[in-house]
Formats: sequence, structure tokens, C-alpha cells
Amino acid sequence: MAGAQKSLGNIRRSFEPWNDPDAKPLIEFDHVTKRFGAAVAVDDLSLGIYTREFFALLGPSGCGKSTLLRMLAGFEEPTGGDIRLGGQSLRGVPPYRRPLNMMFQSYALFPHMSVEKNVAFGLRQDGMARSEIEARVEEMLRLVKLEPFRRRKPSQLSGGQQQRVALARSLAKRPKVLLLDEPLGALDKKLREETQFELMDLQQELGLTFVIVTHDQEEAMTMADRMAVMRAGRICQVAPPAVVYEAPASRYVADFVGNVSLIEAEVESLSDGIATLRSPAGRIEAETPAALSPGQAVVFAIRPEKLRLSRGAPRAEAPNTLSGTVWDIGYLGDVTLFNIKLASGETVRSTLFNTARHAPEQIGWEEEVTLTFERDAGVVLAE
Repeated sequence: MAGAQKSLGNIRRSFEPWNDPDAKPLIEFDHVTKRFGAAVAVDDLSLGIYTREFFALLGPSGCGKSTLLRMLAGFEEPTGGDIRLGGQSLRGVPPYRRPLNMMFQSYALFPHMSVEKNVAFGLRQDGMARSEIEARVEEMLRLVKLEPFRRRKPSQLSGGQQQRVALARSLAKRPKVLLLDEPLGALDKKLREETQFELMDLQQELGLTFVIVTHDQEEAMTMADRMAVMRAGRICQVAPPAVVYEAPASRYVADFVGNVSLIEAEVESLSDGIATLRSPAGRIEAETPAALSPGQAVVFAIRPEKLRLSRGAPRAEAPNTLSGTVWDIGYLGDVTLFNIKLASGETVRSTLFNTARHAPEQIGWEEEVTLTFERDAGVVLAE
């Protein structure tokens, strides 16, 4: 699974240069390390990002993702290793000499300037001719749909409009790479979701390489062609979002990306790619491409939507069955979340999609239920 990194779900476009042995990355992090005193922010990290790729760096606060972005932008220098853009080392190249631009979470708009003057600022600094500046600003305002707001000040704009001004200013100089550091963090949930698709469309229209830093899993999974999950200055997994979600490389990745139930188990036997696991919750049969050994301690990871929740006896043909009691219920509109306490004391989560407006026989608290799932529903993780 880690080799081909084909998407397991629907994909936005057919774009997989990382699977082409002849393709060379536009951006290369080559054994990069960054220390701040005794603290190691980035630890011997290597990574390639391709032309026209929308790449996401995902991880918790303090994992090193923003430091990595700042080193690429030129605001920090690596302690060790090298960063190359288009095959050329960026060591010693100041930020203003790099063919890339960075958009910050705060937007950093000039409050005394109009929208069009904010967008034009970098072009004026570069000494571009006035007629070219006007044409470029017009193009950028059209691109982000802000033509009617050109003469407004930032204080007269909504948060989403300010975000678009910052984006237009970042794109006006036509960088090879646009770096985005938590760019949607200041927006409310609905506007953030709308802006994610706008960014995707914009990136494809311009044909640029986007590198985004975020701690929002949904944001990374929605927009990115590939994502790197980081922890303590290292990369745990790099893959398309569907692969990270459906085939996490480790317990940490499974737990960090999306909702998951983790069941401690031991390999009892192996036969034709099927592992029989022994756990306090019961026996589990699971497909596994990994090399495992009988007696080996593992974790069985399964997503809530892969567990079928029902009352009464399980289906006769179901390969895996767990029984438990409804402990908590969370209604989210489109789905209802159920936390199920198993007889072993472990808690697993299942979801039911609310396809009907009224559910007269909704499963309730403290009700005895059955969970069934297929052999390929979960992932057996050795680490």
C-alpha cells in the first residue's frame, strides 16, 4: 500500500507524479534538520513536492510543520541538510530572492490602503510599470471575485473577503510556489469549507504549486493531492488523503487523522492474507498485507462508518461480531455517533447516517447492540 499510494476513494483529478519514476520534485528537502538551542524542531527530514501539486503538512502544534514552511520561505535557515527548488539550493538565498510567496494566517493587510493598493504593493516594490501593475491587479481582483470592493479598506471587509485580498496579493507576483500557513484559521466553519474549494479551483486554474500548513484534518483531506502527517519534527506518512485515512502507516497516524477505534490484540494465526486476532473484545478476522507473526502484539484500527450497528442477533454471514451497550450518543444532523462499551470494557465508535427525517425506532442509551464488520473493514497495525 505504501508503495503505489493509489487513492482508495474518489479523487479530484488524475495527478500522480510521485508514482512516475522519471518525475523530479520541484521542492526537495534533503535530510533537513532545524534546532533552536537544544530543541529539535525538524529532525533529519527528507521530502519531495512536485510541480502543480497541492501539498499539505499536517500535524499538531509543535510538530515542526510551520518551521519547515519558514525554512522554505527563507525566514529560517536549516541547521543541517539542504532545501532545493528546481534543483537549485536555497541556502543563503534571502526570502525576496526566492520565486515563492507566503500567505500568513493573520493576512497582514495594510489597514490604510485600499484593496487594490494592497494587491499592488509588492508589484510597486519591484518597480513594475504602472500599466502592468493595473493590468495585474485587475486580473487578481477578477480571480478572487473582488472587483466591486477594490476601493474599500480592509476594515470594511468581512473575514472571508480579507482572506481573498491576502491571497490576491500573494499571487500577484506570480510565484512558482505559494506557501499558506494556516490561511483559513480565522474563518468560521461554513466559510472555511467554501474557501477550501475556491482555493482548489484557483490552484488548478493558475497551475501553481501550493504548500499548506494546517492542523485541521478535514482541510488537508479536502484540498491536498498528498499530505504529510508530522510528529516531533519527523514525517510519519506521506500519501494521498484517502490512503492516509484508509491505510494509515501507524497507530499514531490512524489516531490523528479522523475518528477511529483502536483495539489492542495479539496475532493468533495467519492464513492466506487473513490474520485471526485475539483481543479482550473477542476474536477478529482481518485482511493484512503486513508480515506478522503468531503471538505478535498489534492494534486493530477501524473507522466508525465501517461498523454496522444493529439490535438483536448478528447476521449469520458476518465474519466479525462484537456486542456491547450504547454508552453515549451524539446527534450531528447528517450522522449520529454512538459510543459502544464492549463487555471487555473497551469503547468503540459507530456512525449511522440519518437518511430519513424521522427515526421512530432510534437506538437509545444503555441499549444492547451488535456490531458487525467485514474482514477488510479495518487495518492491523504493528506499530
